[in-house]
Amino acid sequence: MPSRRAAPHAPAFEATDRRDRPEVIVDFVFDRGLLQVAVANVSDVAAYNVCVTFDKSFRGLGGECEVSSLPLFRRLRFLAPRKRIETFLDSSSAYFQRREPTRIAALVTYRDAARHAYVRRIVHDLSIYKDVSYLVQRAGTSSLDVSTAAVERPTPQSGSVRHGNPQR
Repeated sequence: MPSRRAAPHAPAFEATDRRDRPEVIVDFVFDRGLLQVAVANVSDVAAYNVCVTFDKSFRGLGGECEVSSLPLFRRLRFLAPRKRIETFLDSSSAYFQRREPTRIAALVTYRDAARHAYVRRIVHDLSIYKDVSYLVQRAGTSSLDVSTAAVERPTPQSGSVRHGNPQR
């Protein structure tokens, strides 16, 4: 019968099933011109002492709030399995007009119930959202209707956003 010994170069902790460990990510969510930042446990195992450190600071809410330093990213003691926490960043047009960073790296550290430490580095490039067109739902409407929605798209000359009717 063949031996079931692990390869000599494989560390013991890699032998465990990845489903038995937490997996925490940071994501930037773009939805119809709005940007949000999310911390998510995408696994079926709880994560503890989650900390996110960004390589660059970035501001949201019209430039009024340093979103990258919120307590959400520094003091998340427990993140349940499949739990996702999002915070509003800004409209994409306002974010890009202020020339906030577009390439942002997030270093995510966390532990499992047995106190094993994990580190994940995720790099995001928000510039991919600069040229995305989207419909804006007007206040007081219950659905997106092209006849009542404004289309926002970047202008070729400036990269800034035009609202409503196309220029003639």
